[in-house]
Amino acid sequence: MSEVIWWKRGVIYQIYPRSYQDSNGDGIGDLNGIASRLDYLAGLGVDAIWISPFYPSPMADFGYDISDYCDVDPIFGTLQDFDRLVERAHGLGLKVILDFVPNHSSDQHPWFRESRSSRSNPKRDWYIWRDPAPDGGLPNNWVSNFGGSAWEFDASTGQYYYHAFLKEQPDLNWRNPEVREAMHEALRFWMRYGVDGFRVDVMWHLMKDEAFRDDPPNPGYREGWPDVQRVLQVNSADRPEVHEVVRGLRRVLDEFPDRVLIGEIYLPIERLVTYYGEDLSGAHLPFNFQLINAQWNAPTLASLIAEYEAALPPGGWPNWVLGNHDQKRIAARVGEEQARVAGMLLLTLRGTPTMYYGDELGIGAVTIPPDAVQDPWEKNEPGLGFNRDPQRTPMQWCPGEQAGFSSTKPWLPLSDHFREANVETLSKDPRSILSLYRALIAFRVQRPALRLGDLRLLPCGERVLAYERRLGDDRITVALNLSSEGQVVELSSRESHRVILSTYLDRQTEVATATVTLRPNEGIIIAA
Repeated sequence: MSEVIWWKRGVIYQIYPRSYQDSNGDGIGDLNGIASRLDYLAGLGVDAIWISPFYPSPMADFGYDISDYCDVDPIFGTLQDFDRLVERAHGLGLKVILDFVPNHSSDQHPWFRESRSSRSNPKRDWYIWRDPAPDGGLPNNWVSNFGGSAWEFDASTGQYYYHAFLKEQPDLNWRNPEVREAMHEALRFWMRYGVDGFRVDVMWHLMKDEAFRDDPPNPGYREGWPDVQRVLQVNSADRPEVHEVVRGLRRVLDEFPDRVLIGEIYLPIERLVTYYGEDLSGAHLPFNFQLINAQWNAPTLASLIAEYEAALPPGGWPNWVLGNHDQKRIAARVGEEQARVAGMLLLTLRGTPTMYYGDELGIGAVTIPPDAVQDPWEKNEPGLGFNRDPQRTPMQWCPGEQAGFSSTKPWLPLSDHFREANVETLSKDPRSILSLYRALIAFRVQRPALRLGDLRLLPCGERVLAYERRLGDDRITVALNLSSEGQVVELSSRESHRVILSTYLDRQTEVATATVTLRPNEGIIIAA
C-alpha cells in the first residue's frame, strides 16, 4: 500500500482559510490559525490539506483576484508563516496542496497595470484586449460567470478587456508564451517551498476561441438560471487548445517528485475525462463534481457512478467531491440524516475523496442576513439563490464564544447550531457525525479494498445504493438506504456476513446471512 502514490490512497481535506481559524483576533482566519489546528486534521485521519487562495489580493473575490502569485496577503500572514505551516504539516504526515488561479489576475496586479497603460506596452498582450464591434458595441456576446457582459471598456486605450468573472479579474492570455512561463515559474516557486500539488481554478477556461466567435444561445435556458447560462460556452471555454496548456502545467509539476495536479472542471463527464490528457499527460485528478449536482436517489447515483467509471481513460484514477466553497453544503442539500449516508458514500467509492471543512460536523444551511452578505456573485445577481456565503462560514471548534474560531466577531455569521455542532462537543459523542467520519477514514486505512480495490454495483432496488469493493481476498459490501423508510437487502450468498460499520455507529459485529435490514437513512459496511 505504501508503494502507491499518496494522492491515490489518501483523503484530501479542503480548507477555506478565511474561515478555518483566526489567530490574531481580526475575525478572519489565517495561516497560523491553520497551523494551530493541524493536530486535529492528523487525528481526523486525512492525508492532505488543500488551502484556498491566501495570496496578496484586493479581495474583490476573496482571494481569487490575485495581485502577486508569489507571496502571502498580510491578512493571512507571511511567507515565513507559510513555511512553518508546511514544515509542521509534513512533520505530521500531511501533504499540502495550494489553490492556483491562472485564468485571471486582479486588475491591481502590476502585469495588468502595465497592460492597460497603453496599447504599445510590452505586457499589453498578456491580457485579452479587443476593439469595439463595428457599431461601437461589445466585441462579442460572451457572458461573465458572475452575470452581465464579460467585456469591460477601458476608455484610456479605447479597447475592451475580457473577464470571465468580475471586471476586477481580467483574464490572462495563455496564448502568450511569456504568460505561460511566468505562471510556470510561480508553480516552481511554491514547490520549492515544499508544496505537494495544486488545484487549478477553472482549468477549462484557460483558452478561448482565437477568432472570438459568439457563443451560441442556450435553447434550454430558463428564467431564474444564472445569467451565464443564457449561452453555451463553446467558444469562451473548454477549447481543444486548452489541453496543450494543461500538459504544460503537468510538465512543470513533473520536474518535482510526487506532486499532484488537480483541475477544477465543471463539465459533463464525457468532456471532464478529456482533461486526463492523451496518455494521462494532463491533470492527475480532473475534479469529479457529479455528486454535487445529482438528484439524491439510488437509481440516479448508481447511473452516474457507472457512467463515470466507464468513461475513465485506461489508467485514469477516479476521484469524488461532495462539497466545496462554491456549492451548498451536503447537509443543506440532502438533510442531516442523509448527510451521514453521504459521508459513507464519499469515503467508500473507488478513487480519491475530497472532503470540505465542516462537513464532518454536519454543518447545514446558514442564514446570512442581507447586511452581512459578502459574496460578489450574490451582489451581482441578488435573490436568485447563488449566494456562496452559507458554505464559507467559520469552522465550529467549541460551544463557547465565536465557536472558538475567533476572539471577535467573524467575517461571516456562525451557524445557529454551533453550540451543538462543533468539534469539542461532537468528539465526546461516540455516535456523532464527526465520530462517523473518523471511523470511516480509519477503516479506509485498514482495508486495501477501500483504498485501491475495484468497484462493482449491486442490484438493490429503487431505494438502496449498494456496491462491492474488492482487492484480492479483501472484499466488502456497502449498502446505503437513501430513503426515510426501512429496507431489506438481499446479500449475495448464504454465507455469514458481519456488519463492520453503520452510519448510526452501532450494530458492529452483528451477523447476517441471507438478508440484512437497513433502518431509515442508514448506511452499512459488511464483510463476509
